[in-house]
This record gives sequence, C-alpha cells and structure tokens, in this order.
Amino acid sequence: MLKLKSVPGGVDVVFCPKNLYDYNNDSDEKQKNKNGNENLGAGGGDGNGVVSCVEEKGSGHETWVRVERLEKGLCGKSRPVFFRGVATIVTKLFHIVEPDVAVFGKKDYQQWRIIQRMVRDLDFAIEIVGSEITRDSDGLALSSRNVHLSPEERQKALSISRSLSKAKAAAKEGQVKCRELKDSAILTITQAGGRIDYAEIVDQENLKSVEEIKGPVVFCFAAWFGKVRLIDNMEIDI
Repeated sequence: MLKLKSVPGGVDVVFCPKNLYDYNNDSDEKQKNKNGNENLGAGGGDGNGVVSCVEEKGSGHETWVRVERLEKGLCGKSRPVFFRGVATIVTKLFHIVEPDVAVFGKKDYQQWRIIQRMVRDLDFAIEIVGSEITRDSDGLALSSRNVHLSPEERQKALSISRSLSKAKAAAKEGQVKCRELKDSAILTITQAGGRIDYAEIVDQENLKSVEEIKGPVVFCFAAWFGKVRLIDNMEIDI
C-alpha cells in the first residue's frame, strides 16, 4: 500500500495495487494482495481520492522501469523481477496522480530507496518520504502478513526484531564486524525455527554490503516462519 499526499487543502490518495508483480510463489504475498482492499480505510486516505486497483495484462505488457543496481540485492535475489513491477506501476501512478508527496514505509527499505532513486533519475517533482516502522508492543513489525502466523509462529517471529535490536546495541558498544553481527542474528533466528532468506548489513544510501560498520548502515532481514515470509530492518548509526 502506498499513500500519496496532495497540496494542502487537496486530497490524500491511498493506492492498493493488484497482481502487479511476479510473486515467485510467495503465497502469503498473494493472500495479502487478495485482501488489500480491506486495508484502504486504515491507510489514512480522506476518501476523496482512491485510485482503483490495477491489474496487469500479463504478456501484453512490454514496457518496464528498472532501477538496475538497487534492485539486485536483498529481496531482489530471490524475487528478481519484483522491483521492476514496483518501479513500473509507481511510475504510472505518479504520472496519473501527480502527487506532491509520496510516503513509503521503511519496513520495505529497499523499495523505499529504489523509488527515491527512480524519482531523482526521472526528474519527478515529488518528495519521497520514508515512514518509520510501526511495531507491536512486543516488537514485531506490523504487517498484513502477521495474521497468517499461528500463535506459535508469531512467538518465534519475535526473534527477528530481537536479533536486530541486539545487533544495534552491540554495534554501539563497538562490535563493528558485520560477519559476527550477522552470524549471531542468524543463529538466534534459526534456533527459533526461522528459515533465513537473507541477512545483510548494507549502506543506508546505496544498499551495498559492508564488512565493517564505519557509517550509517541498515541491517536487513528476511525469514520464513511456516509459510509466511517476513521482512524487517533496523538502521544503525554509530
């Protein structure tokens, strides 16, 4: 879900895409997409401007927008065409709606940075704002996918945010070797029953992997609990 803001006194637009990307058999993503309209009211739109869900026409679509370098790592490794779908449909949306501000959640950190770069490279006069991750009281990052976790899986999934917080604390205390920070987090999550997709510490701006923390980085994680794939991240500034 994406929220767009117009000028003061105008309208807010909440956009819920439908079947825009190749989901690579990501069953919980398909379920999230199927139920997307139920979340429109919670998205914060004022009800005056709601863009209808858009459905791709499959093989009939031949034009794509790509942010080639930023889309290759992290989620792009296991979902190689996902971000071309994101960039293409967001470009279409910006062209139609012409917003002044677009807000993207930082939980999808890679997506946020890709859209920022796309807007800069294509000279859109749009401010791209990253909204901070919203967490439940126990630390789990809020996501429409969480509803598909069993109570036991949900408890196990807490290992992600706890591992990220532990890594951030360790880095602030002087542990700046990324391999050690990642290994510790991976061990914690796998012992809790998670199946790792990726665990990477990358530069906050260019998303390049770093071996030692010398500036602002973000620790990005994706892991499966049962049939549900969860992503989370935590910025580390030391």
